[in-house]
Amino acid sequence: MSVMMMRKKVTRKWEKLPGKNSFCCDGRIMMARQKGIFYLTLILILGTCSLFFAFECRYLAVHLSPAIPVFAVVLFLFAVATLLRTSFSDPGVIPRALPDEAAFIEMEIEAANGNVPQGQRPPPRIKNVQINNQIVKLKYCYTCKIFRPPRASHCSICDNCVERFDHHCPWVGNCVGKRNYRYFYLFILSLSLLTIYIFTFNIVYISLNSLKVGFLNTLKEAPGTVLEVFICFFTLWSVVGLTGFHTFLVSMNQTTNEDIKGSWTGKNRLQNPYSHGNFVKNCCEVLCGPVQPSVLDRRGIILDQNSIVPLESSIPPPGVITTSPLISKELPNEPTTPKDVHPEALGMSTSPPKNSEGTRGKEK
Repeated sequence: MSVMMMRKKVTRKWEKLPGKNSFCCDGRIMMARQKGIFYLTLILILGTCSLFFAFECRYLAVHLSPAIPVFAVVLFLFAVATLLRTSFSDPGVIPRALPDEAAFIEMEIEAANGNVPQGQRPPPRIKNVQINNQIVKLKYCYTCKIFRPPRASHCSICDNCVERFDHHCPWVGNCVGKRNYRYFYLFILSLSLLTIYIFTFNIVYISLNSLKVGFLNTLKEAPGTVLEVFICFFTLWSVVGLTGFHTFLVSMNQTTNEDIKGSWTGKNRLQNPYSHGNFVKNCCEVLCGPVQPSVLDRRGIILDQNSIVPLESSIPPPGVITTSPLISKELPNEPTTPKDVHPEALGMSTSPPKNSEGTRGKEK
C-alpha cells in the first residue's frame, strides 16, 4: 500500500533577503557579490608568506634566531583570521521595512507634510533626535523604507543600509560597519606589522648572504626574495598609511563616511556627539565594546505554505495488512472496508445495528 504524505518546503531567510549580498554555507557566510579583489588580497598574503617561510625563514632561523619564523607565523595566522572574520560576517545590515510598516511610515510622512501642490518639491524626509545634547538628523531611505539610525548609511554596492557605516572595502569583499569594524582595524594593523616584518628580514637575508656569495649571486639564487621585496615595498606605503588613518579615526570615534562628508568639521562646525573627549575611552568603545548579534537571522526558517511536495510512503498505518486489497474487484457492490482490518481500528462499532434488515443482519 502506498500512502500520500505532505511535506512543507523549508526555506532559509537568507534566500529571501533583498540586497546584493552573496551567501555561502547555508547563510553562515555573508559577503558582497564582487569578491574578485578579495581573492587577490588572499593570494598576495598567502603567496608572499609562503615564499618567506620556504626560503628566508630557514636561513634566518639557523643564522640568527629560531624565534623569527615563529613570530612570523603568529602574525600571518592573526592577519588571515581577522581578514576572514571581516569578510565573512554581517557588517550590521539593517532589515528593510515590511510592506505594512512601510505603508504606515508613508502615511505618517504624508500626514506630517500635508498636501504638496503640484510642481513643488516635497520637503525632505528627516527626523531629528537628540544625542548628547546635540541634534542629529535621521534621513529616510527610499530603498529600505526606514529612517536610518544615527551613523547608518546605505551602501550602493551591497544595496543595504549598514549600521555605523564606515565604508565598502573591495579588498575584504564586504562592507565595514558596526559589527566588523574592529576586525577590519586589527586586520590592517596586523598586515602592516607583517609587511614590515617580512620586508625587514628580506633585507637582512640579502645583506647576510651577500657577504658570503655576493649581491648578484644572492639575487640569482633567491628570485623569490626579489619578488617579496617588490610586493612588500609597494604594499607597505598603502597599508601603513591606511592603518595610520584609521588609528586617527578610532581615537576620535569617527567613521570614514563621516570624515569624507565633514559631518563634524568644516562648514558644519558641529562637535562629534559620539566622542568622549578622550582617545583612550574612544578606542575602548570602538575596539573593546560588545559586538551586538546580527538582526538578520539569516538561517531562520520560512515555511512556504504554498509549496507542498507529495511523497509516497510504503509504510502502512497501524493495523493495516498490505496483502489484502483496499477495493475488491470481484464484489464491486460490497463495502470498501478491508476484511483484514479490525473495525475498531477504523472507528467502527463491533456490535450489529439494532434495526438491521439487510442481508448481513439476516445471516448474523
